[in-house]
Amino acid sequence: MTTVQDIEREVSSLPLKELAEFRAWFEEFDAQVWDKQFEEDARSGRLDKVAKKAIEDFNISR
Repeated sequence: MTTVQDIEREVSSLPLKELAEFRAWFEEFDAQVWDKQFEEDARSGRLDKVAKKAIEDFNISR
């Protein structure tokens, strides 16, 4: 099984061009994971309290 340390070692040894390609891939991958988590949190209601507070703050500042 690959460990985080193995992945770190492999990424550290990538040539610059491949490192740039990996960075671009990982940025897209990370964004998709974040979006999925955000959507799940929104659907479950975990963000309701934060959203309500943001709306209240916005209305006060108007």
